[in-house]
Amino acid sequence: MASTVSRFSRFFLKKNSGFGAHRSGGTTTIMVSNISSTSGGILPKPEKVPFGLIRMTAVVLPFLYVGTLISKNFAALLEEHDIFVPSDDDDDD
Repeated sequence: MASTVSRFSRFFLKKNSGFGAHRSGGTTTIMVSNISSTSGGILPKPEKVPFGLIRMTAVVLPFLYVGTLISKNFAALLEEHDIFVPSDDDDDD
């Protein structure tokens, strides 16, 4: 079962993304086939995304904030229902 899943995932990776892993001996070699065209010419450089870091920050920060709000509210709910109450032991001695 596991070998079938492994074979299927390798086939899927090679077919869709151009990446494939070839294992020989104890080393793994990654082959990338999307750097040349079918005629053998080298493909042009991919376009650089402008403001990539700013876009990533604009996406990550709101979801990070929402995640902290959810976890804070869930922790308060657990404490309110006495499911999880942190102990007040003072071990700083």
